[in-house]
Amino acid sequence: VEAYEAAMVLSGVGDALGYRGGRWEYCTSGPQIHAELAELGGLEAITLEPPEWPVSDDTVLHLATAEGLATGVREGDMEVGGRGDGDGGVKDSKDKGGGMGIGTRYPHARELPTLIRVSIESGRMTHHHPTGYLGALAVALFGALGARGEPPERWGAELLRVLPLAWDYVEGAGVAVGDNAAAWPFFGDAWYLESRGLLEGHGPPQVPSLPSPAERDAAYLGWALEGWPGRSGHDAPMVALEALLAAGGCWGDLRILCGVLGSSGGSLGVSWDLRGVLGGLGRVPGGHLGPSQGPGVLGRAP
Repeated sequence: VEAYEAAMVLSGVGDALGYRGGRWEYCTSGPQIHAELAELGGLEAITLEPPEWPVSDDTVLHLATAEGLATGVREGDMEVGGRGDGDGGVKDSKDKGGGMGIGTRYPHARELPTLIRVSIESGRMTHHHPTGYLGALAVALFGALGARGEPPERWGAELLRVLPLAWDYVEGAGVAVGDNAAAWPFFGDAWYLESRGLLEGHGPPQVPSLPSPAERDAAYLGWALEGWPGRSGHDAPMVALEALLAAGGCWGDLRILCGVLGSSGGSLGVSWDLRGVLGGLGRVPGGHLGPSQGPGVLGRAP
């Protein structure tokens, strides 16, 4: 429960920081964002309160998913709700699906089939393209692995192992199978595991040193679709996992995790969600845990 609550709260914290009322969400320049962050006095000086620091639609969807899971939404409702029986075609891959919260709801290895089904269908409520809804699966799986104590070095290899099982589910569901099959390979092929020495799931990771925001921008741009790092289902979890790998187990070092600023703000929400699973709420600046979005709302979700 503690890990679930920390993940819920910190995903909202990361989302609010990365979003900044749209000002940073839609800025693709890491140097510009970090310059503005310095003008504000740095990360620790920020108090997350509207109107400057609202959460985005990412957190709204996260809360809705979490409340549905907590209040016993039937899986059949999860599978069809919000997307319509007749609208099964593959759509835009830009933007990521959901997934945060699902992994900590279904953390056990025996629950993997349920995690696959629920994460894919929650993602397909808004993103029918595999690159979108497989992002939901990746985040859910990473959350489950983190809750089980598996180190981030193993997560990417486990994701590639699970993708064939996910395809079996999609094929069995029978929705736009041909379109999904044609678009399916990109997601798995995009991952950087071989270059990080993690294809077999063993560490230590070979994460390049990217000390400046400009260098991080250049690296993340190489993974991006249409020049917007962290905006799609494949690279939002890639950027988030890269930040966790760079932290090297120092979950309290928020400055490292803040390195994803300059990619889509959603990546920051994902990385802080996973940071919550792994490290709880320790060493989080007090201004980030205040009444910014109403802690009662976040508190109800688990």
